[in-house]
Amino acid sequence: MDDTTDKTPAPRTQTTPAPRTPVTLLGAGAMGTALARAWLAAGHPVTVWNRTPARAEALAAEGATVARSAAEAVAANRLVILCLLDDDSVGAALDGAALTGRDLVNLTTGTPAQGRARAAWAEERGARFLDGGIMAVPPMIGAADSGAYVFYSGSAGLFEEHGETLAVPAGTRYVGADPGFAALHDVALLSAMYGMFAGLSHAFALIGGEDIRPQDLAPLLVEWLAAMAPAAAHASAAALERGDYTKDVTSNLAMQVASTSTLVRTAEEQGVSTELLTPVWDLMARRLADGHGEEDTTGVIDLLRAR
Repeated sequence: MDDTTDKTPAPRTQTTPAPRTPVTLLGAGAMGTALARAWLAAGHPVTVWNRTPARAEALAAEGATVARSAAEAVAANRLVILCLLDDDSVGAALDGAALTGRDLVNLTTGTPAQGRARAAWAEERGARFLDGGIMAVPPMIGAADSGAYVFYSGSAGLFEEHGETLAVPAGTRYVGADPGFAALHDVALLSAMYGMFAGLSHAFALIGGEDIRPQDLAPLLVEWLAAMAPAAAHASAAALERGDYTKDVTSNLAMQVASTSTLVRTAEEQGVSTELLTPVWDLMARRLADGHGEEDTTGVIDLLRAR
């Protein structure tokens, strides 16, 4: 049979990639450099400025445009990311820059009050503002499945428009229109982290001088804390929202305060200071003395707020 079917392959059409949003980055420290590299790797044009020019020049070899001044960098692009030392550095860098029509995203570590004040400052100058709290260290930025993310709060319109670009270096979590909420979430999580560090330090100090390897204790600590953290966090949150700290209590305050004597005595036997843990034990004892023995430990939060 004569097969006259045309088997010529159909011509391929080339799809032109959508242009990537240009980004200006003020600050080329360890975190700023990691952010810049992530955007460059994803094809975003990046203009960078740093107070110490040598750090910014290092990114030029990777395709970044180095601005001679912060004002020049701000003028280059609508989306301006700040990753500087502190809030004073942000003010100094933007002093004299034309901000009308700019979208400012501040990833500089600060307090909730600083985030709110900086948002008002930016809006007075015609800019939209988004504050951010980075929950990562530089090696996690741009790394797949690293778990890195950034809290954002402030202009919802800015976040909606630039969300895809902001998600390139790390995940994004928008926590509200209040510009102070990103910093508040950031500090809340970091505060919990340092409390955990205190407990870990005390635990490792207890085994010092004994025939127990720290590397053998480490996985036990991780396993225990991973089991306790979800229950403790969710139970406290539920108790706070209902205003009743006596419901579904598994280990009441009276029992827990009584057990601290064993922890103190063990530390004394091991020659270890209790100074990392004494503050929380003292708060628990105060709450118990006020007649709240049937509660869980959530009532300690009320004592902290009272201060």
